[in-house]
Amino acid sequence: MSNIITDIKALQEETLLNLQSSKANNTIRAYKSDYKDFELFCVKNGFKTLPSEPKIVSLYLTHLSTKDVKMSTLKRRLVSIGVIHKYKGYYLDTKHPTIIENIMGIKRRKGSIQKGKKPILINDLKILINVIDKENKEEIKKLRDRSIILIGFSGGFRRNEIVSLDFDDLDFVTEGLKINLKRSKTDQYGEGSVKGLPYFDNSQYCPVLSIKNWIELSNIDSGPLFRRFSKGSKLTENRLTDQTVALLIKKYLKLAGIESKNYSGHSLRSGFATSAAESGAEERSIMAMTGHKSTEMVRRYIKEANLFKNNALKHIKF
Repeated sequence: MSNIITDIKALQEETLLNLQSSKANNTIRAYKSDYKDFELFCVKNGFKTLPSEPKIVSLYLTHLSTKDVKMSTLKRRLVSIGVIHKYKGYYLDTKHPTIIENIMGIKRRKGSIQKGKKPILINDLKILINVIDKENKEEIKKLRDRSIILIGFSGGFRRNEIVSLDFDDLDFVTEGLKINLKRSKTDQYGEGSVKGLPYFDNSQYCPVLSIKNWIELSNIDSGPLFRRFSKGSKLTENRLTDQTVALLIKKYLKLAGIESKNYSGHSLRSGFATSAAESGAEERSIMAMTGHKSTEMVRRYIKEANLFKNNALKHIKF
């Protein structure tokens, strides 16, 4: 009997691990963070948090709308509240008319235009690399930072994908560099994908050469590709966090005299997609590099790239 109990406990623990692994760690953290805000709203107003009910959730969404929260954030909060209820064993009808009609009303009254972060385009990229190269600091630090920015742009990587790269994910070939991406936001089950970065004609901005130089100088032959430095510029074994990518971008934009407020870690990825679209790359080839599963976002980048290229006003003679 005790063996059966032990087996059941082991199965329960394994099941719990499966449930925790069903979502990416960043996603789970976002759910918890969103739910904390909802919890605070309920406590302040004397509402029960678990289980909650549609009319309370609807009031919370209205509360968010009065604080100029973006529609995308508002919808994400709703998803988070529903997911936490499921995790705790409660049912919450997030499709209830009280919620859905309220969201539609908020959308009609406030609009749903999302102003994304600015993309880092080709000229911006060159400016950043030039600033790094001219910095008065150790060559190894400059090589790490320039490689992060060049690979982030050239591969259309998300910032967490950049810092998740290991030495063993790289395969240098005659044409350039193959990068094995073990997992991404749209590949939660770890099927993996391969990105190819060719050599650039201009060696200063070539991501392949930059990474080669970084590996050679850092003597990295296993483990995380991009790591932290300790005091005294000693390279550690510790992997960088994805927040570091955003901080590096903002740091070098500031040094270049460019206002960094409207840029983020995503600016490298969106910059690649927009620049590729401006250069005439096909939608499917952009998606093959970025890993987008839906055409919606890629078409937004293409639309942005063609804003002036195919502008009807150019055909009017003044």
